[in-house]
Amino acid sequence: MKAWKVIPDEKQLNLQQQDIIVGEPDAGEVRVRIRATSLNKRDLMVANGTYPGVKEGGLIPLSDGAGEVIALGKNVNSLALGDRVANLFWRDWMDGMASSDGVAMGGAIDGVLADEVILPAHALVKIPDFLSFEEAATLPCAALTAWNALMETGNLKPGQTVLTLGTGGVSLFALQFAKAAGAKVIITSSSEGKLSRAKEMGADIGINYRTTPDWAEEVLRLTEGRGADIVIETGGPGTLNQSLHAAAFNGEVTMIGVQAGIGENISPLPILFKKLRLQGIMVGNRKMFENMLAQISKHEIRPVVDQVFSFEETPAAFQTMENASHFGKIAIVN
Repeated sequence: MKAWKVIPDEKQLNLQQQDIIVGEPDAGEVRVRIRATSLNKRDLMVANGTYPGVKEGGLIPLSDGAGEVIALGKNVNSLALGDRVANLFWRDWMDGMASSDGVAMGGAIDGVLADEVILPAHALVKIPDFLSFEEAATLPCAALTAWNALMETGNLKPGQTVLTLGTGGVSLFALQFAKAAGAKVIITSSSEGKLSRAKEMGADIGINYRTTPDWAEEVLRLTEGRGADIVIETGGPGTLNQSLHAAAFNGEVTMIGVQAGIGENISPLPILFKKLRLQGIMVGNRKMFENMLAQISKHEIRPVVDQVFSFEETPAAFQTMENASHFGKIAIVN
């Protein structure tokens, strides 16, 4: 069997394809033939050595994969040979609140960028038949993060307004889930082309933050001073001040990334005076995943896969992620 391994290196991307041995699953475990994986910004941070808690030595990267069950260990009753499955981001988080000692795929332990993997049966969820493996491979991290932010933690209601930053995987899933829930969506980008594509997907308003750098004021203007009920904050401290300003009274700002830098001074005054809730989100649990899949199936929501690379082209997929020119998700097929 083949796998890609990453050696965290701040100077260059160090990906190596290696032979691995995949044994038989133990009791409660399943062997999965991985058919597709997808990339997240986190994977670049793992590769360049800036993500905390990464397994030392050669790590098989990527948290997001989909494939088919090819072997069952003893006492596995929830899955059958041939089942199409996706894995959980947090391997053992089934329900309830997250714990500080959770194990994340492609970080603390090996991920799924391999021909085959062995995982506990509880870490695998059956995927809808109408989704391709490439589409299903985008669900474990980006989709579940957006779902948790809006529907589980955010408790989004029809008629509310969602503001999501950028056109990466989380933001486009947020757009799709919010529209399915009957909400209004404002989305930002520096590209008019990407904004046009987002509007074709149902976005109500697009704001070009390059031509409108004070985009929070524009959000307030376009909502007649009210602001957004839920803000999907993907930028981090570099954009957080504007996100707080753009949020509605009693609104929620959900931080899911730090792509715009970490060195900014943040004013807490909007949190206080607008009674805002500032919430960090780190993906979600199995129960949330199942809730999300029910909604995906009901509305036949198809993930946006912008580019697909072969397993042999994995370094090019990472480079494309680094260039940040994609719209939605980048997938790798085995």
